[in-house]
Amino acid sequence: MNVTRLFDFPYYQLEHHNMPDALVTKYGDKWVKTSTQEYIDKANQMSRGLLRLGVQPNDKIAIISLTNRTEWHVTDIGVLQIGAQDVPIYPTISENDYEYILNHSEAKYCFVSCTEVLDKINAIKANVPSLKEVYSFDEIAGCKNWTEVLALGKDESNQEELIARKDAVKPSDLATIIYTSGTTGRPKGVMLSHNNIVSNVLASHKRVPLQPGSSALSFLPICHIFERMVTYLYQYSGIRISFAESIEKISDNLKEVKPNTMTVVPRLLEKVYDKIYAKGADLSGIKKKLFFWAIELGLKFEPYNANGAWYNFKLGIARKLIFSKWQEGLGGNLELMVSGSAALQPRLSRVFGAAGIPVMEGYGLSETSPVITVNDRNNRGWKIGTVGKVIDGVEVKIAEDGEILCKGPNVMQGYYKDAEKTAEVMTGEYFHTGDIGEFDSEGFLRITDRKKEMFKTSGGKYVAPQLIENEMKQSRFIEQIMVIGEGEKMPAAFVQPNFEFAKEWAKRHHIEYRNDADLVKNEKFIERIQEEIDTYNARFGKWERIKKFELTPDVWTIDGGHLTPTMKLKRKPIKEKYRDLYSKIYGHEL
Repeated sequence: MNVTRLFDFPYYQLEHHNMPDALVTKYGDKWVKTSTQEYIDKANQMSRGLLRLGVQPNDKIAIISLTNRTEWHVTDIGVLQIGAQDVPIYPTISENDYEYILNHSEAKYCFVSCTEVLDKINAIKANVPSLKEVYSFDEIAGCKNWTEVLALGKDESNQEELIARKDAVKPSDLATIIYTSGTTGRPKGVMLSHNNIVSNVLASHKRVPLQPGSSALSFLPICHIFERMVTYLYQYSGIRISFAESIEKISDNLKEVKPNTMTVVPRLLEKVYDKIYAKGADLSGIKKKLFFWAIELGLKFEPYNANGAWYNFKLGIARKLIFSKWQEGLGGNLELMVSGSAALQPRLSRVFGAAGIPVMEGYGLSETSPVITVNDRNNRGWKIGTVGKVIDGVEVKIAEDGEILCKGPNVMQGYYKDAEKTAEVMTGEYFHTGDIGEFDSEGFLRITDRKKEMFKTSGGKYVAPQLIENEMKQSRFIEQIMVIGEGEKMPAAFVQPNFEFAKEWAKRHHIEYRNDADLVKNEKFIERIQEEIDTYNARFGKWERIKKFELTPDVWTIDGGHLTPTMKLKRKPIKEKYRDLYSKIYGHEL
């Protein structure tokens, strides 16, 4: 069979890779497997139940889950098969944003995962007139359970109606609305058709060198198109999907599931690397020397044996003695990670590549379903420091001002109920990504900055903050950094130190402090950060260098309003939060 609509994926899997464990979720201390056939049967029950609730084609159904789980996928397929659309929502956004999205999409029903999400929905439910009922995946007193919809669909007498609805869904029909967490203003509803996402899955499949029967661990938010597209890709490829319980339990889950692959964001890799590094720093004698020798070697890694035979010989030793333990810590079978959503530090790419766990960095946006380019371990398609080559069927051109423009079957239908905003980003068939980039001579794409984030100093010089931030974040002392200086005489920065690493450093240098707020005022610590800034400054032109910086005592978080749910900097709110530090740097108010 040909896959042309999203709900075709489970049926394709049944035909080609019928699996006893297509989806695996942990309940309590038990991993519960759902076979391909059960997955389809439950999705059909869900569809029939929704039909009995009176769900019409083009009705919107919201799904909000704090964790990835089997129920999400059953509901997704159940909704799509009857010509309705699902609206996956980030669980961590504010109640105001919940209210806005549910009203804007006119959601008829809402499926939530747990009490935490339900409480937020209950707080605003009265202000959402379109919402008929809320169902929960977990058993929650006083809330209808999703099994009630499945029970409604047990009776198969409306199966004919389901088949008719399914047959009526065209590949060009709208499948889902994904509200992007804007760094400014209201979220925009990205409209993606079945074909938008299916085309992206099929084109990305050619870049994934995994065998049917492999295992994947899924933990990035499923409401984001990156993880969602990848889970369809796993289904198409016959790869078992186990869902991580939470970010806190991911290290346990890796050991239990022993996956061959997983998607990651750079932040997770940084955390893993920092933990490994801290353990290495605690070693002593020859073990410590070997550990740091292996890391030094790893930081010089290049794919495809580019460093020659002598390097490979040393790398073989490092893999046996040191890097094999990294593998064990990540379950023992991990052979490939795919990174997206933010720039990956080349040092991380090198060191994990050296450890035999290559990270394939890709690039895309919600508006492009999402993949535009991705690295490929095969066919010499992997180049560290780039986001890979353009996938089949997609066209990319670089505008005169350096902006990346994209055209192809993956480009969205537009922003829901917002023709004006759609027109701002579409020129004919080309979507304006807002990112600045360049191709190298071999066709690999490099992203250099966000167009909107570039600014001019008072001297008229352009500064690309992301480029500088990505360099500076290679320092283990710097967890987050935001370059400022628009209209000012020089660039400066707010820096959130990596407090975990700083703790280790302070211990080694016998520096005592009471708390993080105390540490950021410590002269020795400030001097040490200055050294780091000076090192990375040397890589930039004089006008781009960070001349002053201030350390922030708090950790930048999504809940704190510093970061979007995809971990991008909310530049305006950060500036507002640290008005006093801004005044300290520039000697005047913001």
